Amino acid sequence: MPPSAPCNPCFLQPLLPVTHRDLHSIVLGPSDEPSDEEALVFLHGWGSSLDSLRPAAEAFSTDYRCYLLDLPGHGHSPPPPEPWGVPEHAACLRDILTTEVGVPSTLIGHSNGGRLSLYLASQPDTADWVKRLVLISPSGVEPERSWTVRARSGLARAMKALVRALPPPVREPALDWLHHSALWKMLGSADYNAASGVMRDTFVRTVNHHLDEVLPHISVPTLLFWGTADEAVSRRQMSILDEQLQDAGLVELDGAGHYGHLEHFDTFLAATRSFLETDA
Repeated sequence: MPPSAPCNPCFLQPLLPVTHRDLHSIVLGPSDEPSDEEALVFLHGWGSSLDSLRPAAEAFSTDYRCYLLDLPGHGHSPPPPEPWGVPEHAACLRDILTTEVGVPSTLIGHSNGGRLSLYLASQPDTADWVKRLVLISPSGVEPERSWTVRARSGLARAMKALVRALPPPVREPALDWLHHSALWKMLGSADYNAASGVMRDTFVRTVNHHLDEVLPHISVPTLLFWGTADEAVSRRQMSILDEQLQDAGLVELDGAGHYGHLEHFDTFLAATRSFLETDA
């Protein structure tokens, strides 16, 4: 994996509530601001940071203005003041596209960053700012859930509903106890258990936002990457993306896992560069 360099903030220091100017970010590439040329905006996955995409941004920065940022609650960016879902993240990203980037951009999204990219490309108020999509094992297509996962999810919802039905004086302490109990941790995913505070509900709202219904409305050229050993995003989910998006192509990375862009770095760079050089 190519080495990554330390990040340098380019936006304002954190304030509350979180806005696009509070996010830790870096800009690489030509010193002149882009005019009619496109920029590349890199969006990392849940539980990661801009460092996971920085090697790619550095490679493309000789020809493109590249924007990387830590999403709220990740890397060096503060968490949102309240639980955010996909629409709230998208509103923040829209402000970056319109005020900081200023030109239609190629969004390069990994995992949850792919989910956010797809959402931005599907919405009337942001679609014009999205020129292309490069998506690495993107989330967003509803996964098939085993009966054990469905049972755990149902039990967790039932437990939370019971606690929320308690009288106000004991409700919050009971919820706090529940969220820190061994049973609750057993029912939650690794990503959920690794989160804390407002980020737990943000995780739940975000990962349960599925985009299956809007995929046919996304018309921008899209390049998809998927590692054949990826255990987080299935072949079925990638096939749905490939079939439902209006203009998509899929590159399979043999033997790669969820971070296929790092495991097959040269292949990712070559395919993406060829894609970017094709007129959109």
